[in-house]
Order: sequence, then structure tokens, then C-alpha cells
Amino acid sequence: MNHWGFDGKVHQGELVVHRDAVEPLLRVFGKAFEARFPIRRMRVMAAYGGDDDRAMADDNTSAFNCRQVTGDPGRRSRHAWGDAVDINPVENPYVDIHGTIHPANGRSHLDREPDRPGTIHADSVLTSAFRAEGWYWGGRWSNPDYQHFSADGA
Repeated sequence: MNHWGFDGKVHQGELVVHRDAVEPLLRVFGKAFEARFPIRRMRVMAAYGGDDDRAMADDNTSAFNCRQVTGDPGRRSRHAWGDAVDINPVENPYVDIHGTIHPANGRSHLDREPDRPGTIHADSVLTSAFRAEGWYWGGRWSNPDYQHFSADGA
């Protein structure tokens, strides 16, 4: 999938998703591309050996990964079903139920103002595009997951 990088150039990336997620995600990322929303990198999780911590620290946008919920190992992540996407994890960190920031190098991005390239906000092109597809944004959760979008809200 083509996407704009932080360097202002077009890059090619890959996402693995459930077949039911393909068309909605093509529309969402098409809108992101039109808006020139920058994505640091987009590699399949196999490039990281399935290690979500490594992928997040590398600011990798990803989807399918057969894993547990980050910070809550008792639950299977929606990523394991292929209907969830994490976008620019460093710019859009997750704060788990224990208050741990994922990835740790995203700490400075917990301050959501001013708006910086690659950050996702309630009124950003990405949240609007995902909402139009019926997907949910984790940035609205009590433990915000600014990088996360999913088809079922989990």
C-alpha cells in the first residue's frame, strides 16, 4: 500500500488483515494518502518476529499479529483476528491499565498539543475516515490507545 512518509515522499508498505477489513482499510488509507498523512513505516509483523514491543518502538504501522492485548496478557488482541490497526505508535502511544506507556519512546507524544505530523486526534482525517467505515478509535478510551483502530471497538 502506498503511503506518504515523514520525508514527504511516497513509500510502499504492507498490512495483513482479515478479508472483511480489506475494502474498509483501502478506503481509509486512500483518504489518508489524499491528505498526505505521514506514516513512518508499514511492515508486516513477521519483520519483527511478531514482537509488538519491537514494532511499536520502531514506529511501525501494523495490523494482523496473533498476540495478547498489550499490558493485559489474559485477553487476545483484536489484532489476532485481523480487524485492528495500529498507526504510528511512537506519535500515538498507548497507556495500558497499569499506566505503562507503549512504546516507551512515545512518552513525549502523550502531550497531544500542538498537533504534530503523524499524530491522530479526534478530528483528524484518520478518525473521520475510520468512523465513516464503522471502526472505533482507542484514543477515546479511559486508558487511551491513540494508535489503535478496530472494527468492533476492542
